[in-house]
Amino acid sequence: MDAKLQAYIDKLNALNFKEMYENDFFLTWEKTDDEIEAVFTIADALRYMRENNISTKIFESGLGISLFRDNSTRTRFSFASACNLLGLEVQDLDEGKSQIAHGETVRETANMISFMADVIGIRDDMYIGKGNAYMHEVSEAVREGHKDGVLEQIPTLVNLQCDIDHPTQCMADMLHIIHHFGGVENLKGKKVAMTWAYSPSYGKPLSVPQGVIGLMTRFGMDVVLAHPEGYEVMPEVEEVAKKNAEATGGTFTKTNSMAEAFKDADIVYPKSWAPFAAMEKRTNLYAEGDSEGIKALEKELLAQNAEHMDWCCTEELMKTTKDGKALYLHCLPADINDVSCEHGEVEASVFDRYRVPLYKEASFKPYIIAAMIFLSKCKDPQAMLKKLYERSEARQLKTED
Repeated sequence: MDAKLQAYIDKLNALNFKEMYENDFFLTWEKTDDEIEAVFTIADALRYMRENNISTKIFESGLGISLFRDNSTRTRFSFASACNLLGLEVQDLDEGKSQIAHGETVRETANMISFMADVIGIRDDMYIGKGNAYMHEVSEAVREGHKDGVLEQIPTLVNLQCDIDHPTQCMADMLHIIHHFGGVENLKGKKVAMTWAYSPSYGKPLSVPQGVIGLMTRFGMDVVLAHPEGYEVMPEVEEVAKKNAEATGGTFTKTNSMAEAFKDADIVYPKSWAPFAAMEKRTNLYAEGDSEGIKALEKELLAQNAEHMDWCCTEELMKTTKDGKALYLHCLPADINDVSCEHGEVEASVFDRYRVPLYKEASFKPYIIAAMIFLSKCKDPQAMLKKLYERSEARQLKTED
């Protein structure tokens, strides 16, 4: 057995994650510390195997169904990559070209797309109180279909971003941090600045900042949430962050000063989002079909954003971070000054300096998603890793030099 792969298996042997088998992944704070660690470990193991040309296909056939109710590049391709890594083909569900547009029920759609589906990935992040609830409705429908003998298997549901959390993104961010600082044991006391930043667009989801404070407070770090007055996130997620910090010996604090958040920070995450209250209002306006109200709200929010154009990740702010070398994070795409917009979230020189680390940060997402699926589909993940290694099938056939 390969020594490094054996080390991953040994780590898994010390964790309890049996409840992840045949289960879904909705929110990170619904998972135990061992379960989160298991996802990171499997993600690292799968990456290691792929880098060493070892096939990680645990399926000979099957489908991964993707449903994106919001635009996506990185998450869409990460989900497709993850499914392919495990041997699944991907079929995108276009609601506009399906019977959903004609009033087909969630229960019916969920069952009709799942006859040979092993995983369903959903992104539904636009409306407060809707996205996560819809995912649960889909999950309940396919479980009922399996119980009734309609489906031969229970498709695993993976949250690819909802109105509450973006678990695949934030766990990819976290694994990037772990690798950057050389292990989880080196994170205690590190300062993380999750800050709002100006954007010339409105309505960006709250799920990234909420996911960050909901996850990174679990590692004994000092997490600061910074935003102008009026840009609050969901209070229930703040409560999750507070409880996490208390349990791990870290801290969770809030400030209305970007400069305060950046000072001596080890990690900075400047990212725009819409105010929670405004997102609630927008959800209600859409439900009422009030197009004029929606236009008025958009105009109001753009004007509100414009009052805080100084909330930008600048070279001067970066100099105030720990040794002037904080790790800069972003889920991408970032609003870059004089590149993608005149004024945005980050100065071009800062973004360009961190371009390679940002791409590396994004590269963890396919493996995080694959690990979530792997843990749900394999009753004994350690034995499966060993079997994949012993099978010794090459991912890519190569001729000898």
